Amino acid sequence: MTIHEIAEWLGGKVVGNNIESAPDIERVAKIEEADSGSLTFLANPKYEKHLGTTHATAVLVSRKLDLKKNVGRASLIFIRVDDPYVAFLHVLKHITPTVELFATGIHSTAIVPSNAIMGKNISIGSHAVIGEHAIIGDNTKIGVGCVIGNHAQVGSECILYPNVVVYHQCKIGNRVILHAGAVIGSDGFGFAPKADGTYEKIPQLGIVVIDDDVEIGANTTIDRATIGDTHIHCGAKIDNLVQIAHNVVIGEHTVIAAQTGISGSTKIGKHCMLAGQVGIAGHIEIADRTVIMAQSGIPKSIGEPGKSYFGTPADEARKAQRVYIAMKMLPDMLREFTALQKKVAELERKLLEK
Repeated sequence: MTIHEIAEWLGGKVVGNNIESAPDIERVAKIEEADSGSLTFLANPKYEKHLGTTHATAVLVSRKLDLKKNVGRASLIFIRVDDPYVAFLHVLKHITPTVELFATGIHSTAIVPSNAIMGKNISIGSHAVIGEHAIIGDNTKIGVGCVIGNHAQVGSECILYPNVVVYHQCKIGNRVILHAGAVIGSDGFGFAPKADGTYEKIPQLGIVVIDDDVEIGANTTIDRATIGDTHIHCGAKIDNLVQIAHNVVIGEHTVIAAQTGISGSTKIGKHCMLAGQVGIAGHIEIADRTVIMAQSGIPKSIGEPGKSYFGTPADEARKAQRVYIAMKMLPDMLREFTALQKKVAELERKLLEK
C-alpha cells in the first residue's frame, strides 16, 4: 500500500518530504527495528528518541505530537491520526498474512455424538470430543484435542484453540475466544473440615457462564459454582494463567492480567483493570472502574468506583506509594536516629558530671 492509501484509509494526514518518491509500505515493525518499506508507530513518549534513528519509511503519530521538536530523519514521513496504536493495529491486521489454524469441517478422528446439535460451517479438529447433547453454534472453530462436556453450550463464531476443556453444562456465548489449555468449569475448591481432621468434598453443582465477546488466555482456569453460576460478563478480557474461583462474577469489559487469583464468591465490577499477580480475597466486592496495580493484595471490599490501589494489603495508590518510598528511607532514618540517641546520651552524661 502507498502512504497516501494508508492515510486515506485511516483518516490521517501525511506530513513530510519526498512523499511521492517514498517506497510502498510492505510490512509493519517496531520503531527501533523498522527498515525501508516499513510502517511503525509512536504512542509512548519514551520511544520519541528513536525518531532520529529509525529506518522506517513512515511513522503513525498523534495529531497532537509537536513535530518541530521531533523531526526525525529528513526523509521520514509522518501520518497523523487520532490514536497511533489503534491505527497501527488496523494496518497490522490488513497487511499481515493470516495463517489458517483450523481445518474445514469435522475431522475424521473427532467424536461427535448424534444427539449433539451442530450449527452451520463448524470446524472441529482432530481428536476433539463433543459431549452428549452439547450445542455448538454457527461458524465456531474448535481446535485439536478440545473437549466439550455433556450438555455444554458454545455459541456462534467462537474460537477454541487446542486442548481447551469446557466441562459439562457450562455455557459459552458468541464470539468468545478460549486459548490453548483453558479449563472452563472444573470443580471449585470446596472442602468441609471433619472432626477427625480430614476433609469432605463439597459437591460443585453449579456452572460457568461466559457472555459474548470474552477472551480468555492460555491455561487460565475458571471454576464452576458450588451452586448457581460463576459468571464472566460480556467483553471481559482475561490473560494467561489466571485462576477464577467458584461463584466469582467478573463485570463487563474488565481486563485481568496474568497470574492473578480471585477467591470464591468475589464480585468484580465493570471496566476494572487488574494488573499481573494481583490476589483478591473471597466474598468481597470491587467497585466499577477500579484499577489494581501489579502484585497487590486486596483483603476487603472496595466500595468507591474509579480509584487505583497498590500494595499488600492494598491502599489507594498515591498513599501506598508514599508509604513505599518512606519504607525505603527507614534504614537511613534508623541510623540517624541511633546516632542522635548516642549524642543525647553523651550530652546527658556530661550534664550529670557538672
